[in-house]
Amino acid sequence: MREPIWLFQRRFKDGRIPLPIVKTYILFLLAGLDYLHEACRVVHTDLKLENIMVTFEDSAVLGDFMNSQFDQPMHYKIDSTGRPVYRCHNDFGPLRKINNIIPKIVDFGLATRLDCDDCGIYPIQPDHYRAPEVILGCGWRTSADIWNLGILIRDIMQGQELFHQVYDKQGHYDAKAHLAEMIALLGPPPPGLIARTYSTVGYKFPEPVRKDDGNVCENSGQYFGGPFFSKDGKFLHDDLIPNRTLADTIPSLEESDRENFLSFVKMMLSWIPEERKTAGELMKHPFLRLK
Repeated sequence: MREPIWLFQRRFKDGRIPLPIVKTYILFLLAGLDYLHEACRVVHTDLKLENIMVTFEDSAVLGDFMNSQFDQPMHYKIDSTGRPVYRCHNDFGPLRKINNIIPKIVDFGLATRLDCDDCGIYPIQPDHYRAPEVILGCGWRTSADIWNLGILIRDIMQGQELFHQVYDKQGHYDAKAHLAEMIALLGPPPPGLIARTYSTVGYKFPEPVRKDDGNVCENSGQYFGGPFFSKDGKFLHDDLIPNRTLADTIPSLEESDRENFLSFVKMMLSWIPEERKTAGELMKHPFLRLK
């Protein structure tokens, strides 16, 4: 693999990959997720910029790099067992051509296999990309990856993160502030999701989970805080809801592309997990048609 997509983005003006290339890459990523979800019954759970890598555009790039090491060897250190450990290298020079580069999903260290009727209950996903059902503790399936990818796609297109208030002043994940931003962008969650949240209160993780602050938690309420909503569906932290809309977050797109993209991404960012389209269904959306 040549480099992670966050580094690949930097090769373009303002960190924005051209739209036709982004559309092609989205199709590749959706095809990968479709195979993972449908054929393997696996949830990746950790989609982020670091875990999307792009391939070498030409095998000669790697060959030329290896030849260069004869003149300027890579830095390394000797570990405790006496083995040399070489420094990671991701600078292989300017792109020679772009049409042969494709993205691939990597790092399956946190991936989880779920049978058809199973759901996960323990915390997953990078903070910025965490799906609402994970925070609310009402069980997650492959649709959590779809939410995750929807946020990731938008971030790749704009060259910056969608959510701005995911952490508190101490740098700790702030679930209530994250939910407040979701409400600003998508509107309030449906009553059915809130009812589902209250019906799963107290569901224990398969094993206790230790937070970054050292506290050991047995359920989502302990891990993320809460409750975040009253039983009648009222959000308990209205003061945290910013004045933003989803359309405001994609200023780089022209009007026709913006409407198509909003239609596409809303199929991924539904509050109700079962209402999100599958990866295979999303591949057929008009937004991804190349002119």
